Amino acid sequence: MASLDLAATYAALILADDNVEITSDKIVTLTTAAKVELEPIWATLLAKALSGKNVKELLSNVGSGGGAPAVGGSAAPAAAGGAAAAAEAPKAEEKEEEKEESDDDMGFGLFD
Repeated sequence: MASLDLAATYAALILADDNVEITSDKIVTLTTAAKVELEPIWATLLAKALSGKNVKELLSNVGSGGGAPAVGGSAAPAAAGGAAAAAEAPKAEEKEEEKEESDDDMGFGLFD
């Protein structure tokens, strides 16, 4: 099964490399020429998944882990907001722990 998946993927890469639109018919044609029997549904699913996407750009950004942050004013407030949220999280945990300790002071324990 893995070779079928790879055959369809390689066919899509060949089409992208030649700047040809990736369609299910073209994927099936390439896999048939390579003597790989691929069910048309898999070619259709792959073609739909890649429609409207620049495959070459996807390949060149594989290791980047996502889009780069925008340069300008929008990156700094997002970072500051994230830092503020991170600072609030420990405070909430401290209050919760204090609440548990106050229950022990009232004589409510497991062995009372």
